[in-house]
Amino acid sequence: MKKKFFALALAAMLLICAVPAQALTGEGIRAAQTLSALNVVRGAYNVDDSATRAQAAVVLVRLAGAEKATAADKTHIPFQDVPAYAVPSVRYAYGQGWLNGITGDTFGASQAISTQAYCAALMRMLGYTNSDFSYENSVAFARHMAVVSRNYGETLTRGDLFELTAGALYATYKGSDDTVLDRLTASSATSAATAKALGLSNQELTARQAADRFTAAVFQLSMYETGKNYNVDEPDGTASGFFISEDGLAVTNYHAIKGSSTGIVKLVSGEQYPVEKVLYYDEGIDIAVLRIGTKSITGVKTPGFVHLEMASRNTLRAGDTVYTIGSPLGLGLAISSGIISDVSREVSGYSTPCIMSTADISQGSSGGALLNVYGQVVGVTSGAFVFGNNMYLAVAIDPVLKADLTVEGQTLDQVKQFEENQASKAA
Repeated sequence: MKKKFFALALAAMLLICAVPAQALTGEGIRAAQTLSALNVVRGAYNVDDSATRAQAAVVLVRLAGAEKATAADKTHIPFQDVPAYAVPSVRYAYGQGWLNGITGDTFGASQAISTQAYCAALMRMLGYTNSDFSYENSVAFARHMAVVSRNYGETLTRGDLFELTAGALYATYKGSDDTVLDRLTASSATSAATAKALGLSNQELTARQAADRFTAAVFQLSMYETGKNYNVDEPDGTASGFFISEDGLAVTNYHAIKGSSTGIVKLVSGEQYPVEKVLYYDEGIDIAVLRIGTKSITGVKTPGFVHLEMASRNTLRAGDTVYTIGSPLGLGLAISSGIISDVSREVSGYSTPCIMSTADISQGSSGGALLNVYGQVVGVTSGAFVFGNNMYLAVAIDPVLKADLTVEGQTLDQVKQFEENQASKAA
């Protein structure tokens, strides 16, 4: 971060340790209980057992609210190894193109379902096709679209299957605002009542729920002042940013892009996309709106980005719970929580009052998202008082709400040259 009052010094020891698979058993049970209440999972949970391909097909069809439709499905399946209980689901999933066999006449019903295969099936269920993702990158794509929020092994246990499936409840169908939970509950009055009783439809989010659903909308931003630095992949600075539209409009701090000619954003999935244009910026407010390319630096076209809704600072009050998501110290995306300390704090160096909160940010968090409990972005994390305790600053998102974002915009290099010329004239 380039704001002079946010010069943090940090000495850190990173401890990397392996977490035993059984440590996540509780997560699988909790997910199974949720899915059982929604009638997606039935019978014994056996969360430590391998999840078979037949079991995955059954869960997938129930998740889609399509169990009744299986009775009318007459799709021919060439597989000879599907147990009777799974035949309707396998027939339907196969007919819809969600799941295929492992050979022409073998479904592999008793084999463990791979994470890759189940993620691909989930994304197909959501309406995505081979033009949107490849089978080989299905896990990364599911992470890209906020369907998957953590790393799994090569194959899934039943607990993993339940956890991954429960996480997909809030995924949206392609080209729609409908979530899986919306359509599942719409197909069953019992499920709707159950979802309400379980609090699944609550608008207020915990920090964990915010992280699961919106980390995919935030990115790490690497900035390069010269083409030479870009060519050798040595960024002059790192910051954060977040998407506000499916087609690549994104917000960050102005100071994060100042003086740079090239920028690359890195998503939680690991994919990288170029900064194409700057549509709006204001140095005094310390805010900038970017257009991010929809084709990755490896040439893969994305069908869209997970993005955040925006809400005015006027919706905030002192004491409100807020969350920040950004890339502190450039180490990767992270979430923190706190409360609003002041909704309108005058701060030297800013032309408009800042939002002050206790939600931790660090160098590299510049340009990250400040979220309210509804998952709406209300501010852009920007700095802190060095000699204060828990006095973190964000600029309100309000200027973006009013900005004309239909303009052609300028490249980073054009903005850099313009600002340098203006500074030269002023001198």
